[in-house]
Amino acid sequence: MRRFLDELKDFTKKGDMVLLILCLCVAGFGVVCIASATSADKFGGNFRYIAIQLVSMGLGVVMYAFVSSLDLDLLSEHRMSMVVFDCFLLLMLLSPLGTDNNTGNRSWINLKVVMVQPAEICKITYIIIMASVMASHQNNISSIPSVMHMVVHLGLLVGLNMAVSRDAGVSLIFVFIFIGMAFAGGVSLWWFALALGSIAVAFPVIFPHLATHQQNRILILFDDSIDPQGINERYHYKKNLQSLTGGGMTGQGLFNGNRTQGGNLFAQHTDYIFSSMGEELGFLGCVLIMVLELAIIVRCIYVGIKCQDYMRRLVCYGAASALMFQVMINVGMCIGSMPVIGLTLPLISYGGSSVVTIFAMLGLVSGAHARPQSLSHERYVQPFRG
Repeated sequence: MRRFLDELKDFTKKGDMVLLILCLCVAGFGVVCIASATSADKFGGNFRYIAIQLVSMGLGVVMYAFVSSLDLDLLSEHRMSMVVFDCFLLLMLLSPLGTDNNTGNRSWINLKVVMVQPAEICKITYIIIMASVMASHQNNISSIPSVMHMVVHLGLLVGLNMAVSRDAGVSLIFVFIFIGMAFAGGVSLWWFALALGSIAVAFPVIFPHLATHQQNRILILFDDSIDPQGINERYHYKKNLQSLTGGGMTGQGLFNGNRTQGGNLFAQHTDYIFSSMGEELGFLGCVLIMVLELAIIVRCIYVGIKCQDYMRRLVCYGAASALMFQVMINVGMCIGSMPVIGLTLPLISYGGSSVVTIFAMLGLVSGAHARPQSLSHERYVQPFRG
């Protein structure tokens, strides 16, 4: 506890202030985007949305400092406790507190005062669990026992999340974290080739068992004959693509987008805020958003490269992988190159729990920056007493 308090006091000296400033810049810009996207009449005023996002930013900074000051080695030693914690959180969705929050997936816990998405919290613990497991096998990372150990943890979390919440979007984030960390950790490319081959074989078997709307979400990416008039599966995609491309190079101006201010876009302040900003800020605004998101990802990778410790390096790459996948999917949904799976744009989209958990996840990177090498031995060395 004393070490944690000392690290917390020294946070501003040791923590990654560059990463924190980048996060605040992106989140601050996100507040402006949310203010414009929720100024339409159907939202009944945007003050509530702005206030919640600003409060979430403040809590996010607190969590960033808190997580940054934690002893990653101590957390790694208790990874099974984190596995149990993750299972408990996800199983809470089956309790009366679990709710679908109008998404069709049972992904939220309603605490009356605040809505919490357990899978968002599990992303943080999963990165630590995965890094800990890989560190325990780093001398023979591509062996069958090593890879199977990693796969078991992934399968448990993804399987439980899908069974309880049916939220494929967040489940895919876990998969992408796994892929990014396994690749960066030195797992043989033969394993990736085997995985791709297995997916190719299994897909024709699994696909017929998906719901019709889930099948069509995938098929419309390749088959133009599905809903050509844009009144069913393509409806939201069509509207949001029109909005995204309707801003031209410089956009129609904040608080001036035709469709955005008319409230004609689906989830224009959450999942499709990128389309909304494409209309109001144009191509240049979209480029700015992508550059800001990329800056955070690059910073995570840079800190990881500088870490001498294998586990800390993997934690940084895991955080970068999670953000990279979420940005790629969200933007891909808006331009019609990815299926709609309901993922927000990190730190830009409205969502208090998402903002807080992203700040907390990046606090792991800040902790790696502050302590790039393992200091676990110091906990077992008795201080000299003269």
